[in-house]
Amino acid sequence: MDILQTVILALIQGITEFLPISSSGHLILPAQLLGWTDQGLAFDVAVHLGTLAAVVIYFWKDLLAIAKDWLGSLVGRGATVNSRLGWYLIFATLPAVVFGLILKQMGLDEAMRTVAVIAGTTLIFGALLGWADRKGAQVQALENITFRQAMLIGFAQALALIPGTSRSGITMTAALMMGFTRDAAARFSFLLSIPVIVGAGSLLTLDLVKSTEPVNWEILSLGTLVSAISAWLCVHFFLAFINRIGLMPFVVYRMILGVVLLGFVFV
Repeated sequence: MDILQTVILALIQGITEFLPISSSGHLILPAQLLGWTDQGLAFDVAVHLGTLAAVVIYFWKDLLAIAKDWLGSLVGRGATVNSRLGWYLIFATLPAVVFGLILKQMGLDEAMRTVAVIAGTTLIFGALLGWADRKGAQVQALENITFRQAMLIGFAQALALIPGTSRSGITMTAALMMGFTRDAAARFSFLLSIPVIVGAGSLLTLDLVKSTEPVNWEILSLGTLVSAISAWLCVHFFLAFINRIGLMPFVVYRMILGVVLLGFVFV
């Protein structure tokens, strides 16, 4: 990988990880348009580390409050909004972990990474996001989330194991369907991404340890930095403007992307 390829792929990963537009759909485009080969395990680990750092840094105050109250609940200090949120984030992560391990054991995780599958899920779940954004009541705050609602969002997140679905897109869709505000839906989606990114990054790291792939530390460091900065800016501006712009621009974009990907399948 050269510097230009590194920057472009890291930008794609950093921006699309948290926007509801499917990161896998975008990572396929450079390969289709420019003939780039797979970036490799080491680079995947690097950009995952970058996006994880971005979301942790952005929400560090929230995470600190959640961790403090969650640890307090373990020693009997009583339940608070933050301690409940900590438990909900843990339990809501489990469906993706369980189904992810099942798909990996069956070898379906790689089998589904085709342009046709990604094109279809980009279109289908993009349309579902648009419907949820228009029809959702958008009245419930994140502080009022229930265990049942958190688990439903968690099961929705498991659907993102299908390439092209978009983890942030499907979790926000589920939250909006249950009446959450756009801001609440986005914040829970971003917080829920942290344990998932940690898990995915850990599995990639284990695979990397087992592989004999050469490591270019300069390229990896650049990829980590670019993905971290772009992901932080993405989260910041998305939360700042989501209530004003809504999610329809992302829905329209997904429709266009899906059609473009279908063109690679049938043309």
